[in-house]
Amino acid sequence: MIKRVLTASCIAVMAAGYIQAAPWVKGYVVAFYDPAFRFGGRADYSRGSEIQPGVDCPHGSTVHFAVPSQVAQSLSLVPWRTPQEVEAIASPPANGLTRDPAGVYFHTWRAASAFRGYRRDIETYINPFAAEDPGEPEVTSRIGEGFNLDGKIKPDDFVSPDGEKGIDNELYRAWGCDSPWRGPDGTGTLVLRSNDKMLEGLFTIVVRISGNKDPMNDDEATLEIGYSPDQIMKDARGNVGVDYSYRILKSEQYTKLKARVKDGVVETEQADIHMPEIAWFYNQLRDAFFRQGRIRVTPNSDGTAAGLVGGYRDFRDVYTQNVFTQAGGVQGVREHEDHIALYYALRRHADGMLNPKTGRYDGISCAYRLKLVPAFVVDPDKPMGIPSRESEAGRKKAFDETAAATVRAVDTLVVQPVPPDSTELTPTDGIAIGIGGVPLRGRGRGYGENRAAADKAKTASPQPDRP
Repeated sequence: MIKRVLTASCIAVMAAGYIQAAPWVKGYVVAFYDPAFRFGGRADYSRGSEIQPGVDCPHGSTVHFAVPSQVAQSLSLVPWRTPQEVEAIASPPANGLTRDPAGVYFHTWRAASAFRGYRRDIETYINPFAAEDPGEPEVTSRIGEGFNLDGKIKPDDFVSPDGEKGIDNELYRAWGCDSPWRGPDGTGTLVLRSNDKMLEGLFTIVVRISGNKDPMNDDEATLEIGYSPDQIMKDARGNVGVDYSYRILKSEQYTKLKARVKDGVVETEQADIHMPEIAWFYNQLRDAFFRQGRIRVTPNSDGTAAGLVGGYRDFRDVYTQNVFTQAGGVQGVREHEDHIALYYALRRHADGMLNPKTGRYDGISCAYRLKLVPAFVVDPDKPMGIPSRESEAGRKKAFDETAAATVRAVDTLVVQPVPPDSTELTPTDGIAIGIGGVPLRGRGRGYGENRAAADKAKTASPQPDRP
């Protein structure tokens, strides 16, 4: 009798051990993707106004290119602008161009904002160092999301919401008060815009976690993250659907990491990470390269999960990705942000990736949030690269050339010309600034000494803005 009991017990233990050692896989598709900027204002805030103070931003969001007084303040830093020109541009006369005052402001401000350097002919979104810093308010809160990337606890580091010290997220400090990225629960205008485009099929990100032990506790797990060529599927209510299948491409924008699972929470090793970048236009689809990065996945009770990815990103990539989607002036005036101010904020808070040639840091610590929905993540039938869209090849080439010119400019501090096909020279509205700040029609973006740009603009076919 005793022998039988012992045998049964042994069989039970062996069976349990076998079950725990069985291979397991979990898959997710990213349903929401935004910078980990912690909103410190009222929880019930809605975007009726862009001025919403909080512990993160005591004076609220930035109002660059939102009101005439702010425009006048920025343009007063331009050495070759007269006070009369500044006033005329900040509060431009209609001059028969349009009866819509907002339209006059938009066209005039975006044309004038692109030329604020120490000479009239310097395009300053490509050469931001050539303009004076208009000032970008930095986050003052001590609470921030992210990781301790350098293994140190410094006096100015953030503290995570759960009390961990030494959090490195200088991108949050630099850009957390920027209007289109700020708001509760990811309600910033660019956050909503980029996620809307992602859900419409612009790009897809998937995560696959696997191991051979207990899926709740496995110290030899693997996490993969990367681009999928499959559009995100929605359910009947318009939400991201559960348990659809997606392929993961093991080419560019893909990373495989060692991971550890403890009580269901997945923590990866610290290593370089490649994955898709936040984007809202095809031309800016890029690899978000996180140096010394880490990923954490925390499961929710409903089967979804919260993801956090962080590391050091090249601040020049962060800058160009935000400014050159269309043109710097278009983006700045539409979103009420000043990319010159954002450039200086990035430069000021860069804290990683020391460049031995320049003696300056090229990297800025950052973190991004991911909302994950259960999915089946599978390998494609045969290896494949990220599909390209031939119809958008010209715009992507122009974006890449403009970004490359900007990198050369900020590295060398030598003014770079605008690439021939760049959107920075495309006369999308046919308006330039004339004498006294009066808008002119049919002169392109070139004015002052920038005659070559103006001549090109006269003969170019206008290209309408994209939504």
